[in-house]
Amino acid sequence: MKIRIGITGQEGFIGQHLYNTLGLFPEEFERIAYERNYFDDQELLEKFVSKCDVIIHLAAVNRHNDPQVIYDTNVALVDKLISALVKSNSNAHVFFSSSSQEEKNNIYGQSKKQGRKSLSEWAIKSGGKFTGLIIPNVFGPFGHPYYNSFIATFCHQLTHNELPRIEQDGLVGLIYVGDLVSTILKEIRGSVGKDGLVIPYTDQKKVSEILLLLESYKSQYFNSGSVPKLENTFELNLFNTFRSYIDTKNHFPAKFTVHADTRGAFVEIIRLNVGGQVSFSTTHPGITRGNHYHTRKIERFAVIKGSALIQLRKIGTDEVLDYYLDGNEPAYVDMPIWYTHNIKNIGEGELYTNFWINEFFDPNDPDTYFEVV
Repeated sequence: MKIRIGITGQEGFIGQHLYNTLGLFPEEFERIAYERNYFDDQELLEKFVSKCDVIIHLAAVNRHNDPQVIYDTNVALVDKLISALVKSNSNAHVFFSSSSQEEKNNIYGQSKKQGRKSLSEWAIKSGGKFTGLIIPNVFGPFGHPYYNSFIATFCHQLTHNELPRIEQDGLVGLIYVGDLVSTILKEIRGSVGKDGLVIPYTDQKKVSEILLLLESYKSQYFNSGSVPKLENTFELNLFNTFRSYIDTKNHFPAKFTVHADTRGAFVEIIRLNVGGQVSFSTTHPGITRGNHYHTRKIERFAVIKGSALIQLRKIGTDEVLDYYLDGNEPAYVDMPIWYTHNIKNIGEGELYTNFWINEFFDPNDPDTYFEVV
């Protein structure tokens, strides 16, 4: 039997990543549809709750001009959820995303602490199963600048010709959103309620240290197309986060510099400070390759002969980005993570394409998920 999972706040930063990752395991999980207006209609909320074996309550407000609105809204959302659980006689395993801000004297942390307390009391009274997650600072692709994290703000500013500014430097405990999602999936599979489960941060960095790395990514990658040296998993995750804020629609295709003389032409495909795997393909006219996406890999497609259409679509969205490339004017497109992509020969002759990816192909861990663009 599949585990039926509903996510309140599915449209948010963590919610999107969790929802999309659940989609990688279609034989194990069924995703229950959720809409924001469910909390405005108790009957709809009860129907949603009644369909779920697991409910992950992420819906919340963490910024507002009036701090009291943050507290009142977050507490009210929990109260409505509890009411729906009671009225639908739900025996779902409820997960609640609280925050390390609980221990700080701010309204957001207080609202989270109260919400966790209320759901814990519901579980005790009803005999339900409850897991209260205390989550550190989360970063990753597609977070909202000026809202989700300072990393999201810095990445947006650097890729949109704005100047980042450090308001307060200091050490920050961080967890990558993919690691957080993996932890949540582990707890779902374990099926044991754990109130006050502290999720440890995976890295601790100074704000200034992170900004220095991001500025180097702008200089090397955004401005020059060179892939920077990535010393560890944190830096890979930070780099992929940075890449997600680039205006992909207008940044690519990026033109190569062609050095031509009487002998012919020379084109430098990529400058690397990391390893990986380089390959090339020939593609017959009318044939399409790809239609898959990656969740961690960095990949570059460079057309060196023939005419190609490269297409990208962010998972969970409908907009398709089209890039037309021709070997007579060599160019490349880099593949953002969580974007399904393909390449089609739209010319009359053979298409020659050079590929680089930052890690060797491992059939036991390919990080390749098929989905038509």
